[in-house]
Amino acid sequence: MPRQPKFKLHEARTYRSFLLIRPDDPDLPALIMLKEVLKILQAGQGNFSPRRDSFPDTQVGDLIFEIITEDNSLKGLTDAAMQWEQYVEGMVLIDYSTEQAMSTKQDGGPNPLDSTGLCLLALDGGGVRGLSSLYILKSIMDRLNHERKKNGLPSVRPCELFDLIGGTSTGGLIAIMLGRLEMDVDECIAAYTDLAADVFGEKLSRFPINIGGGVKPRFGSARLESAIKKVISQKGLSETDLLHDGTERGCRTFVCTIDRDTKDMVRLRSYSLPDWPDIPATICQAGLATSAATTFFEPVSIDDRTFADGAFGANNPVDEVEGEASNIWGSDEKDLKELVKCFISIGTGNPGKKAFEAGMFKFLSETVVQIATGTEATEKRFIERWAKHFDKNRYFRFNVDQGLQDIGLDESKKKGAIKAATEGYLTHVAQRHRVRDCIQNLRLKQNKTETSFGAIVDEYTIRTIRQQSAARHTTWIVPFERNPRFTGRESQLVELEGKLFTRDHTAKIAITGLGGVGKTQLVLELLYRTKDKHKHCLIIWIPATNGESLHQAYCDIARQLRIPGWDEENADVKRLVQRHLSKDDAGQWLVVFDNADDINMWITKAGSKQESEQGSRGLVDYLPSSGQGSIIFTTRDRKTAANLALQNVVELPQMDGEAATQLLQKCLINPHLVNNGHDTAALLAELTYLPLAIAQAAAYINENGITLGCYISLLAEQEEEVIALLSEEFEDDGRYRNVKNPVATTWLISFEQIQQSNPLAAQYLSFMSCVDPKEIPQSLLPPGSSRKEETDAIGTLNAYSFVSRRPADPVLDLHRLVHLATRNWLRKERQLAQWTERVIVRLEEVFPDDNHKNRSVWRRYLPHARYALQAELVDKDWTCRMDLIWRYGMCLYQDGQWDEAEVAIIQVLEMRKRVLGPDHPSTLTSMANLAATYLDQGRWNEAKKLFIQVMEIRKAVLGAEHPSTLTSMANLASTYQRQGRWNEAEKLGMQVMETRKAVLGAEHPSTLISMGNLASTYGRQGRWNEAEKLEMQVTETFKTVLGAEHPSTLTSMSNLASTYWRQGRWNKAEKLEVKVMETSKTVLGAEHPDTLTSISNLASTYRRQGRWNEAEKLSMQVMETRKAVLGAEHPSTLTSMANLAVTYWDQRRWDEAEKLFIQVIEIRKAVLGAEHPSTLTSMVNLASAYKRQGQLNEAEKVEHGKPCMYLEISKKAYRRLSST
Repeated sequence: MPRQPKFKLHEARTYRSFLLIRPDDPDLPALIMLKEVLKILQAGQGNFSPRRDSFPDTQVGDLIFEIITEDNSLKGLTDAAMQWEQYVEGMVLIDYSTEQAMSTKQDGGPNPLDSTGLCLLALDGGGVRGLSSLYILKSIMDRLNHERKKNGLPSVRPCELFDLIGGTSTGGLIAIMLGRLEMDVDECIAAYTDLAADVFGEKLSRFPINIGGGVKPRFGSARLESAIKKVISQKGLSETDLLHDGTERGCRTFVCTIDRDTKDMVRLRSYSLPDWPDIPATICQAGLATSAATTFFEPVSIDDRTFADGAFGANNPVDEVEGEASNIWGSDEKDLKELVKCFISIGTGNPGKKAFEAGMFKFLSETVVQIATGTEATEKRFIERWAKHFDKNRYFRFNVDQGLQDIGLDESKKKGAIKAATEGYLTHVAQRHRVRDCIQNLRLKQNKTETSFGAIVDEYTIRTIRQQSAARHTTWIVPFERNPRFTGRESQLVELEGKLFTRDHTAKIAITGLGGVGKTQLVLELLYRTKDKHKHCLIIWIPATNGESLHQAYCDIARQLRIPGWDEENADVKRLVQRHLSKDDAGQWLVVFDNADDINMWITKAGSKQESEQGSRGLVDYLPSSGQGSIIFTTRDRKTAANLALQNVVELPQMDGEAATQLLQKCLINPHLVNNGHDTAALLAELTYLPLAIAQAAAYINENGITLGCYISLLAEQEEEVIALLSEEFEDDGRYRNVKNPVATTWLISFEQIQQSNPLAAQYLSFMSCVDPKEIPQSLLPPGSSRKEETDAIGTLNAYSFVSRRPADPVLDLHRLVHLATRNWLRKERQLAQWTERVIVRLEEVFPDDNHKNRSVWRRYLPHARYALQAELVDKDWTCRMDLIWRYGMCLYQDGQWDEAEVAIIQVLEMRKRVLGPDHPSTLTSMANLAATYLDQGRWNEAKKLFIQVMEIRKAVLGAEHPSTLTSMANLASTYQRQGRWNEAEKLGMQVMETRKAVLGAEHPSTLISMGNLASTYGRQGRWNEAEKLEMQVTETFKTVLGAEHPSTLTSMSNLASTYWRQGRWNKAEKLEVKVMETSKTVLGAEHPDTLTSISNLASTYRRQGRWNEAEKLSMQVMETRKAVLGAEHPSTLTSMANLAVTYWDQRRWDEAEKLFIQVIEIRKAVLGAEHPSTLTSMVNLASAYKRQGQLNEAEKVEHGKPCMYLEISKKAYRRLSST
């Protein structure tokens, strides 16, 4: 069965392709295969290429074709591939386009076209209007040399830049001056001005014909010859020197003239071509021949031949330059196009359209001249043929379109008018852009183009084709599209590209700079360029703003890379991605961490709490490592940059004037605004050339339809030091709250505009700057006079992009830089303290108490209260502030955020002691709340001390049966219970319960709580039936009085489930625990301490039921969460660890269980004491575990035959625990 050929087709939009065919039989005649190719193409346009050395992988017998077609008939090869299945082992067809050839972004290395491609210059004829051509050329050369000077390069003359200069008539004279005489443009302008004055200063005749009807010249040819010789002499040459004197020059020059006898176009050259005759013209004769315009000058004789002005055939000599370049460097038109880097054609002004003159004299003197010097038709035809080069900024036509129509070819005294019209043309925005593009092209030119350049381009083309055909799909994990407004930064991009992929180690680079300077956009552009140049490179973007966004990015990366195990429960996704990229076969990769501003997230201090919890030094421990990899960080913090990348830090400076102008122009709806150069420069200086400020200013200008000058006048109203201040780092030394290097000049202007247009919007902006900038509830904002006014105010802020709304959620996000800028503005206006007070008053009005029904409300207000209360701008003892901080602290307590609650409660307690006295009821309430906080933090001794103090004072002041006194007694009983002092807890709990029944009633929530606490104590004492009875009563009453989802109801249900568990009624316990857990998650949140307790209880039930995998999963979840929320040494965390150890033991994972048991015992002994029941319980558990292990081994031994250090202690512990 014949094999199917390997066939690959890369389509393009052009007509040039290379075909490589490898036959099975090397002796297969090439003509057979060539015949098949030609049959499919249905045209004789396939050419066998003899340049096999250009294909490094070819073998003997390979067939290589270069195919040029006029349509897309190459697709026929796909359909006909099977025709060769019995002959062909492999075949590759790759289309190669002119567009690809013009691209600098190829895999085959730097494109030789950029540095060595052909630069051609064509100069029209036009008499004195040739000065316009020179003014245009001067503008190009001056700007080019300015760019070269900035890069430390010397200036160049046209003869050093262009490979070929061709001209006609006076354009031919200029070509000789620039190319053969090697003048710079200023020299040429001076020489040409003098020549025009000498030649056209006086007419020989007003009439173009003589009496006999013959044409006669109106100007003296002798004057022209004398003027040309004068120019030659000034350059130190002899008037007899030949145009081609045998010297090879880097710049080839030719002029066009007409043979009077044959009417053929003739090119007089400063060089020789093998297949063309060499006419021995002197420099002067060549100048006379190309300028001998009919009705202007006499024809010129050279070597027995007579020549007239070339303008009649090619006043726009662009076709002649193309043809001559083809003779020198290529064989046909298409070959030449692939070699041309920059082709410039310069005219002498558009003459406009005029009807033929009716009279003979005017027809000969004006119409004939107009016909002879017309260039527009040639221009149009040529641009159509070179359309791709024109579109890709490789062909340029410059020709003044207005202002030169009425200046005759001989009006030498109108130099000023010519100059003015040309400058007007060049300053038009369209021509400025074209000149800019032309400069960008020419600035890359480094070397003159040798005649062998075509072979170099072919080798590069083939190399690129081979690499493109081998390219595989690039993995691209970047969330942003390319920024079409990206401008400048070429030197930084080059520097960054040079630092990537060091091969011997992972390249780490940090980019730092002022906020808004464009770090993110710079990296984004770098990634797209890297994507173009490194087809196989894996490119990944990770936002590092906070831990949540970073974790989500890692999950997305792992999913897209299909890393095994990434979606498993408790998977360490960051570690999985690190290991994946660090593999030897991971290939080339580039990872970007954007906004890596928090050094504490990256590098954890040795011995810190974070290190002990994370088990690592921070995110730096998760960075992949590979010689094929590179990592880029963007950060505002230079210190972070140095820590992450050592000395490999790239600082991004402000933009230069030209790049900033381009950016402003791209951002404006009306780009013509930048034509006012003075205002543009002034505006950019005011904005410190910062991209963010430029973009924001442009948005303001677009929205309000104002001019740059108007915007500058607004800027002038602000002090200069404000701009400097807001360009410096902020929040330094704790002044401005964790934001560095903001940009706010343009926002200050907008603030004032908003004040005038919408005062309520300005008030809202001031208000929001004094709360946390994220998730601001609209209900927190001060009410306006109407709903519409409020909507309009928020709409104004949204229109300025200061705030953003969230879908289906009535909250606002204030841009954090605007937030800081507004605070700075208020501080400057001395209004920041006033607005902080307003915010505290408003929060005090809307912030709810700690009733669990208000939980969803207080959780929205908590971050904003936290922000406002931390401000040191108001009196700390201000009553309004104290009232707010009290509710704030109590809500934190109810949310289980005990550390923060402690800080708030202490502040209130200290103030109440100072203002109200230590025995005041409010002071005692604060003390009791602080003690309760200590209790939940596991600081039981501190809690007991405070509770006793509160209880004794309340007994003395309020009486033994006062509800507050009873509460303090109940709290003390709970403390005794936590300490394992169950008899004392029972006695005090019973007293409280009985008193509350008598004073408050049997169904009062406080009475029910005391009953529940007593039941819990019974459970601890092993009195389960009594505990069950009380807990059933409490649960049912709570459901009736408070509702099924009240936290107190859930607590009583949880206690009842624990009793069922102790009784061995595990199915019943499980059912109740699942209900409590699900309700707690909904009402309190997944990480609330009460929710974690319910999950832990359910895990214990699963363990008793032998469902160890489920038990382990839940126990591990609770332990890890408690470590993060409560700390590694909190009693609840230790309980979780002990439960997990028991689960390990039940699964016979003895080593893991023993290790965890011992760890719990050691911490409990240190924190709780050796005699605490929990400590004793853990010791008994270990003893029991060793006893079970002893059923398999010796009871008194552990591994290696060593006696167990805890065995005897645990036996004693068991006896003590049993006696309590």
